[in-house]
Amino acid sequence: MAKRRAPPPAEGSKHNAPAVSPWRASRERVREREVKREAVIRAAAHAFNRKGYHNTSLDDIAAALDVTKPTVYYYVTSKEQLLFECFVAGVEQIRTAFRAVKQLNVPARERLNGVLRHYGEAVASEFGWCMVRAEEQDLPLAMSSHIKALKSEIDQGIRRLIREGIQDRSIHPCDPKMTAFALAGALNWIAHWYRENQSMTGAEIAGAFVTIFESGLRPRNAGAAAAEPADARPARQLGSRQRAAAQATPRQGRPRSPAPRQTRPRSAGPRRAGPRQAAPRQPRPRQTGPRPAATRAGR
Repeated sequence: MAKRRAPPPAEGSKHNAPAVSPWRASRERVREREVKREAVIRAAAHAFNRKGYHNTSLDDIAAALDVTKPTVYYYVTSKEQLLFECFVAGVEQIRTAFRAVKQLNVPARERLNGVLRHYGEAVASEFGWCMVRAEEQDLPLAMSSHIKALKSEIDQGIRRLIREGIQDRSIHPCDPKMTAFALAGALNWIAHWYRENQSMTGAEIAGAFVTIFESGLRPRNAGAAAAEPADARPARQLGSRQRAAAQATPRQGRPRSPAPRQTRPRSAGPRRAGPRQAAPRQPRPRQTGPRPAATRAGR
């Protein structure tokens, strides 16, 4: 006798229900925990900006989040770790910019400008104070070493883009180290004076800074500078040798005609005798009468 196949399960039975992954709930919990942890870090960054690191307690951060202090400890182990995480969150925006511009096929100056824009926006964000002042705080040695390593990574990345710009002639020749210090120093100072309630946003301020940097980094037109006469350029733009050459070289122009020699007009009166034309001596009158007695005795 032939075996009959079992009829397919009826539609809507429990056999047709999609299987629920036992890991889905776990992934949702992980994601929820990361969102809450990020909220704790941002609340700490706002508190550090407003009150300073030493004047902020974990109770202040818990009150800002409307949670208890043990809840904050569930996501971080200490206030030192909160400051370190705030620093890492700000620097990660710059590291992401380095990775993004690396894929662009544009001159190095444009790639550097992209990094500097993200740098400025990060410093103008709630993490700016922590990025600039974290190294000055009394943090554990491991955290301090990690902070120094990340700052060195950013510095070396900026120097590398400057050197590449000098090579592809999109950046005027300069000292990469000093230029990187100047750029980072100017951007870091934003954290000391910028506040979120100002008229300009962080992105607008970063764009204004990059515009200023762009004018200084753009290569000069060497041909136009050479065609300009040396005496027409400002003295501060000339080197010592160029200034000496400009002073030694006579200015080219229309030759001057010698000035006519001025002579004194002759007067109509009698001409005075010069030193060689002495006036004739007048003869003294001769005495004919008797001489005085004193004259005869002296003789």
